[in-house]
Amino acid sequence: MRIAITASTGLIGSALATALEGDGADVIRLVRRAPDPGEIQWDPAAQAGGLSPGSLAGLDAVVHLSGAPIAGGRWTAARKQELRASRVGSTSALVRAMLAAGNPPPVLLVASAIGWYGDTGDREVDETAPAGAGFLAELVRDWEAAARPAADAGIRVVHLRTGIVLSRSGGMLGQLMLPFRLGLGARIGSGTQYLSWITLTDHIRACQFLLAAGDVSGPVNLTGPDPVTNAVFTAALAGQLHRPALVRLPAAVLRAALGEVAGELLASYRVRPARLRQHGFEFRYPQLGPAITHVLRA
Repeated sequence: MRIAITASTGLIGSALATALEGDGADVIRLVRRAPDPGEIQWDPAAQAGGLSPGSLAGLDAVVHLSGAPIAGGRWTAARKQELRASRVGSTSALVRAMLAAGNPPPVLLVASAIGWYGDTGDREVDETAPAGAGFLAELVRDWEAAARPAADAGIRVVHLRTGIVLSRSGGMLGQLMLPFRLGLGARIGSGTQYLSWITLTDHIRACQFLLAAGDVSGPVNLTGPDPVTNAVFTAALAGQLHRPALVRLPAAVLRAALGEVAGELLASYRVRPARLRQHGFEFRYPQLGPAITHVLRA
């Protein structure tokens, strides 16, 4: 297979590219800098990504993973526009490039997020649940809508509604490793809010599964089957590291420091991967304890 990947140097993109190449795929990386062999330069802000009409012709699939970090700073007006452009704008540009190809790729896996559901509290949700409220839910709704022209043209589009990806190399867990090792692990707010997580290993396996699953399209939750509360997650990570986690970070302090984005960190996402399981995907690390053990040893 010949597969193009955006954000191929990121946590998920680099791991996916390595896994696909290990399976014998020819991976073409779309990059913003001057390209090396096996890469194509693109500009997500340009019409059709700045790509020539034939750049994506003849590929078997495209995996679009671009997006500025959600928790990368306060959500000022400029920051919100950056978040939208990096997701909605880049997806629209890539879809235009795909449709301009004489022989467009038949499959598009495009990043999305469980932010679609908004704060679910204690309520479990799956892919049938409607969009929630708030900036992030609206952003994800528009992000997924940006790929609709590809689906309308007959391309199989899968929206990867991703939860917290556990890896010691980056993401939330990567940022928590140092304070937890120093015994400064902290429960956030009440600690009763749910976290929907998935190991990087299972996330990559799920992407490979979805590339091959020709009957799957639309939203798919890339979360493990065992969402846990923040308090449970904090205790599990501290226990694996043999460190105390007695600190509590009050919600008021978090809101004062981060503003609107704190609402997302305090929100509860109790999300189930119903469609992955319906189609026969088996998680290698479905439970949090063994998952953290695997991640810390990886």
